[in-house]
Amino acid sequence: MTGAVTRTGARTGATAGAARPARTSPVRRGLLRWSPLVPATVLLLLFLAGPIGYCVYLAFTDTQLTGQESASFVGLANFRHALTDHAFVNAVVLTLVFTLLSSVLGQNTLGLALAALMRRASRPLRSLTGAIVITAWVVPEIVAGFLLYSFFQRRGTLNAVLEWLHLPTQNWLFTLPILAVSFANVWRGTAFSMLIYSAALDAIPQEVTESAQVDGAGGPRRLWHITLPMIRRSIGTNLMLNTLQTLSVFGLIWAMTRGGPGNRSQTLPVFMYDQAFLKSLIGYGTAVALLLLVVGALFSAVYLRLMREEV
Repeated sequence: MTGAVTRTGARTGATAGAARPARTSPVRRGLLRWSPLVPATVLLLLFLAGPIGYCVYLAFTDTQLTGQESASFVGLANFRHALTDHAFVNAVVLTLVFTLLSSVLGQNTLGLALAALMRRASRPLRSLTGAIVITAWVVPEIVAGFLLYSFFQRRGTLNAVLEWLHLPTQNWLFTLPILAVSFANVWRGTAFSMLIYSAALDAIPQEVTESAQVDGAGGPRRLWHITLPMIRRSIGTNLMLNTLQTLSVFGLIWAMTRGGPGNRSQTLPVFMYDQAFLKSLIGYGTAVALLLLVVGALFSAVYLRLMREEV
C-alpha cells in the first residue's frame, strides 16, 4: 500500500513538473516585445531615412540633371551660394509673408472665429457652414489652385463682381500675386483650424463661462481671460501644424502664378523646384530644400517652447 502511494505521488510530481512553463530569458522577452516593430522600422529606413540621407549627400555636391558626366563634392558651396543669392533671399521673405498672412493670421484667426460663431448658430446653419468650409478643404490642391486662378484672373469672377458694383478692377495675379495666393491658401485650409478649435471650445466647461458671465465679464474679456488660456495648447498645436503645411505649399502657387510675375510670388518650394528641375541644378535645389527644413524646424521649436510655458 505504501509503495502504491509512493508511485502515485511520484507520477503526480512528474506531471506537475511537465506542466510548469519554461522560463524565457530577458533577451528573448525583449526580442519578442520589439519584433512587431521590425517591419515598420525597415520600411522607414528604406523609404524615409534612405531618401533623406541621399538628399543630404546631394546638397553637398554639384549634381545636375543634364550636361554633366560626374558629380563632384563641393562642401558648403551650395549653402554659401544660397545665402548670397538675391533670388533665394527674396524667396525666404515671400515664404515668411505667405506663412504669416495665410497661416498665422488667416487660417488660425478665421478658424477660431468660425468655430466660436458656429457654437451660437442654429443647427442647420452649422451644418451648412461646416459643409462649405470642409468642401474647400477636401478639394485637391491643384484643383483649388485652378479654381482660385479663375477667381482672380483678369476676366475672372472677382472682377466680374467688381464691375457689377461699378468698382475698379485690376489683374490681381499681376498686381498682388502674394496676397492672391495667400487668400487661396486661407480659403482652402481654414477647415482644419475650425475643426481643431471646435473640439477645443467644446471641451471648455460650460459652468466656467456662465460664472464669468454672471460676474459681469463681457465677450472680449471672456475670450481673452478664459477662452484663449484654456485652449492655449490647441492654439499652439494648430499653429505648428498649419505653419508646417503652409511652408510646403507648392501646387496651389504653381497652378495660380508659377511664382510670377517675375519672382513676386516665388516661395521656397517654388524656388527649389525651379532650381532643381527647370534649371537642372539638383545639388543647389536640394540644399535649398534642407534650408527650408531648417526654417520649419525653427518654427516648430518656437511653438513647442510657447506651449511649454505657463500662462
